[in-house]
Amino acid sequence: MPETSKPDYLDPETLDKIKRLDVKARLVVEGFVTGQHRSPHNGFAIEFAAHREYAPGDDLRHIDWKVWSKTDRLYIKEYEEETNLKCHLLVDCSKSMRYGEATGRSKFDYAATAAASVAVLMQQQADSVGLVLFSNQIDKTLRNSSHPSHIKAILHELEQAEPENKTDVSDPFMALASQLSSRGMVVLFSDLFLDPEELGKSLQQFRLRRHEVIVFHVMHHDELEFPFEDNTLFRGLEVEAELHTEPRALRKSYLEAVDRYMKRVKKVCGAAGIDHVLLDTSKSLGGVLASYLNFRAKSRRKLR
Repeated sequence: MPETSKPDYLDPETLDKIKRLDVKARLVVEGFVTGQHRSPHNGFAIEFAAHREYAPGDDLRHIDWKVWSKTDRLYIKEYEEETNLKCHLLVDCSKSMRYGEATGRSKFDYAATAAASVAVLMQQQADSVGLVLFSNQIDKTLRNSSHPSHIKAILHELEQAEPENKTDVSDPFMALASQLSSRGMVVLFSDLFLDPEELGKSLQQFRLRRHEVIVFHVMHHDELEFPFEDNTLFRGLEVEAELHTEPRALRKSYLEAVDRYMKRVKKVCGAAGIDHVLLDTSKSLGGVLASYLNFRAKSRRKLR
């Protein structure tokens, strides 16, 4: 019998067939960890502490070969657990995040799955995680906790959320930043449909309080590629506007405008010391977790 390949649970099209968010998130994390061929704790949740002499049965992967080359003796690297990280997940619930619902994969669905996957990964590392759903206001807040049952509440709120209202981060982020007293990490999932300078000023409120910030910029593949061919009626999701046009006549200028906008967003984030990661809804979610873990390793060194 021909060997059947296992489904790729990092692939959005595969995940579309799964309705429950908790199942999606855990499959994404398990798929990512399997793909890395190692525990996600290695190199991220633990820190090098000291050497000890090798003993039969020790894992050869932990041998320090640099020490061996100098001393001709085998030593094992020992590690110690780092203090838990406190992370705040900020997920955009504005109407523009609904784009893609007609085809079964909206920006919000992608963002919610990505945020849920990060939350599950953090739970496995015994970190503290909280959730904020926002639009032009703070719609829902779950305080940080590392309790195993807390992840269920986060996944429930993400699954029940209905994107409404316009995108506006100035007032919500100002209020939120004043509430986050202890230093930690802020992870934003949004399509960033707002002025980049306003975004920079709002995110700076977290940076002034010494939080580390990573922005996952969620864009639908249609918004990035503009694949439309026939005459199309475009309707605004956050504004009352319609435009009936021939897309091929607009493609070049549209893509140039998107490119300018993306460069402005990256520049604003870079100037504030914020990592900006573009998320294309057609791409694997593995990149989300890899980017998060890489940023986490970097931020942990800064937070100590």
